[in-house]
Amino acid sequence: MLKRIIFLAILFLGVVVAQELSPSKYAKLVQKGEKIALTLCDENKLSQIKSKNFQEIVKKIEAINPCIKLNARNKEALAYFMMAGQTTSVDEMKGKIEVPQEVKCPVCGMFVAKYPKWVARIDIEAQTYYFDGVKDMMKFYLFDGDFPYERKKIKQIEVTDFYTLHAIEAKKAFYVIGSDVYGPMGNELIPFDTKEAAQNFMMDHRGQKIILFTDITPQIVMGLDGLDYTE
Repeated sequence: MLKRIIFLAILFLGVVVAQELSPSKYAKLVQKGEKIALTLCDENKLSQIKSKNFQEIVKKIEAINPCIKLNARNKEALAYFMMAGQTTSVDEMKGKIEVPQEVKCPVCGMFVAKYPKWVARIDIEAQTYYFDGVKDMMKFYLFDGDFPYERKKIKQIEVTDFYTLHAIEAKKAFYVIGSDVYGPMGNELIPFDTKEAAQNFMMDHRGQKIILFTDITPQIVMGLDGLDYTE
């Protein structure tokens, strides 16, 4: 289901800023676009649309007509969804977190395989949970009351390095917050294997801070959604 969508996007999300979208609005558009793609569109036709420019994607949607008739708002949502999925070649798949096509994020309910650039996972004994971003993964990890499970039985936590797309250990990664790059769910904790890579990203994308796994608190996680958190 839509597994042939292979195109670069979100490497530079200045288009999101240009469209004056808030992180929450962007996340809602991606979610809406995913539903449209899954229910109203032809996968083979969608796979023909390959662009990293928002306006170009919209024009190709109109030219190729991969879905049943869409209004302007639905076309916009579909374009943002297509920008949120990222993988460019078979070679880039090496070393990545492999996600079953049918798996949904236990926090937001979105299909995780559609967003390979952002995948994270937690292994708990024989069960693996997949997420469409570190932010949702940390909600699952931090909020015991909402997601009850035996945290002592966690075997492994992995996230996806933003530049290499390789799986890296979550507890050893460096995370940038407050940048101009959004994930499928809006503002994100963007992971890197090295501090140097995180610093380079900070300079290129106006990041506010680099933090470690142990620095990630409920306040930070909920703050990314524009919400206050008090225990």
